[in-house]
Amino acid sequence: MTADPPRDRDPSGRARSNRPRDGLGRPMPRDAADEGVDRVPDDLVLPPLDSLAEAQRLLDAGRPFHAHEVLEGTWKAAPAEERDLWQGLAQLAVGLTHRARGNAVGAARLLRRGADRVAPYGSPAAPYGIDIDGLVATARRIAEEPAADGEPPRTLRLRTER
Repeated sequence: MTADPPRDRDPSGRARSNRPRDGLGRPMPRDAADEGVDRVPDDLVLPPLDSLAEAQRLLDAGRPFHAHEVLEGTWKAAPAEERDLWQGLAQLAVGLTHRARGNAVGAARLLRRGADRVAPYGSPAAPYGIDIDGLVATARRIAEEPAADGEPPRTLRLRTER
């Protein structure tokens, strides 16, 4: 029996995986580095509009896990009054990730939880041009749809404005 290699750690000692990841964020073998997709840096924190634009780009590219990581960085840096918004957006993206990975039950749970978390930020004054009402309706609809084996990653339209 061989010992597992030591865990990757950041300078503060937190566990970080430097393994390459596939398009849905699943860790790949360490020797598959050429086959993985570009990772979102663990410490990435973007301003809200940049975060939304990058998350949308990743969602449109079929990479909801990576969109979740972008939104998570903004959530953790957000002012208290916006934390639920950003956490909910991150939950919507990870819900799409679970669905694309074939975990329909977990996906539905996260899509509903994310929709519930962002719903209070809706009309009439949704922040940053986010289509809160559309996101909530779409997330709830996807949560109720039966999952199909091998379906491509779903996407959401985050903003009404570009």
